[in-house]
Amino acid sequence: MVCLYRLQGGWPSQTIERQMVERSPLAPARFPGLPPVKGVRLGAVSCGIRDRGSPDLFLATLARGTVVAGVFTRSLTASAPVEWCRAALAGGRARAIIANSGNANAFTGKAGAASVARTAEAVAGLLGCRKREVFVASTGVIGEPLPEDKIIAALPRLHEALSDEAWGSAAQAIMTTDTFAKGATRTAAIGGDRVVINGIAKGSGMIAPDMATMLAFLFTDAAIPVDVLQPLLARATARSFNSITVDGDTSTSDTALLAATGRARHRAVASPGDPHLRDFRLKLEDLAEDLARQIVRDGEGAEKLVTVTVTGAASERAARRIGLAIANSPLVKTAIAGGDANWGRIVMAVGKAGEKADPDRLAIRIGGVLVTVNGAVHPDYDEAPVAAHMKGREIDIEVDVGVGRGRAVVWTCDLTHRYITINAEYRT
Repeated sequence: MVCLYRLQGGWPSQTIERQMVERSPLAPARFPGLPPVKGVRLGAVSCGIRDRGSPDLFLATLARGTVVAGVFTRSLTASAPVEWCRAALAGGRARAIIANSGNANAFTGKAGAASVARTAEAVAGLLGCRKREVFVASTGVIGEPLPEDKIIAALPRLHEALSDEAWGSAAQAIMTTDTFAKGATRTAAIGGDRVVINGIAKGSGMIAPDMATMLAFLFTDAAIPVDVLQPLLARATARSFNSITVDGDTSTSDTALLAATGRARHRAVASPGDPHLRDFRLKLEDLAEDLARQIVRDGEGAEKLVTVTVTGAASERAARRIGLAIANSPLVKTAIAGGDANWGRIVMAVGKAGEKADPDRLAIRIGGVLVTVNGAVHPDYDEAPVAAHMKGREIDIEVDVGVGRGRAVVWTCDLTHRYITINAEYRT
């Protein structure tokens, strides 16, 4: 199918054409309008790693003095770019982020590490900064050598394309099996002064992040020290990118970066718990949740967005594990795909999670309808409204396990035949 759509901040006067699978029925109507962030310029071009002709290379340049926080995959087969970024993060400073799609540069050994180093060195030479101030990310096929010569050759053209408005084309450049570009923006107050937070992300399959999503790049003009920025990102990640799943598989490339340029004027902040940071913290978490839900809405083959809310758990961590057990269950996900109100599969998933649950107090609601109470089917349970809810686009499941006060929300999608088709044909 050919999808035509215009992206805010994309290539001037062009409509970008992609050959892709059908656009997700859960996709937003359009890419949001993202305002400029002081100290950030970005752009995207096609460098030929992918053959589709649309952008596959993204660059963001950052003002001097920008600090950066990051979280990365816990996969033991992490990609060369992830290892580079982990090492670079120790410096706490960033002047650029460069990312490509079409090739993950994962399981590529010493050659992959050398490709990252050459790419970072080329970007550093272009910007006049240290190569460890250049953060690199890649997404796509695993196990194939990265043609970094194509990236390096495209850098002058990419540098010329930089602007403070190219958020849409930048978000498109990091897409793989995604059917729509993902972006979000929030305005926050620090001590009464306005700051901006923008973010772009990609992800559609191989989503059970265990730290972040496949790729997420967040930018703010706030002046926040790196030792404050890092815990803010970690907390936001735990409640967003760490609380989504499409298929239970963790990528080799998961990277989330938050860059703070310090160009906004506001009172100084000294700690993550500073009361003047409260609004910023809430808006950062809200933006991250927005991007995370967009990823689930674009889950490979997805037709339904599923929100799983777990309460009454021993802790927040326990609630999240129970929620993910439900959200990752193929039996639950296929029942949702078929519109089957088979709540017994939810009971099964709670039991396999490995966290405390009281069967005699277990309560389940689907679409707001109380299905079980005190460990048994509600005496007045009527399946008709639940069955009707299961046929909708957005499914709500609430589970109280009756042992404590822990609460968590997890987002997932249904599992359809198209998921198999997309992944069976991924390299063809």
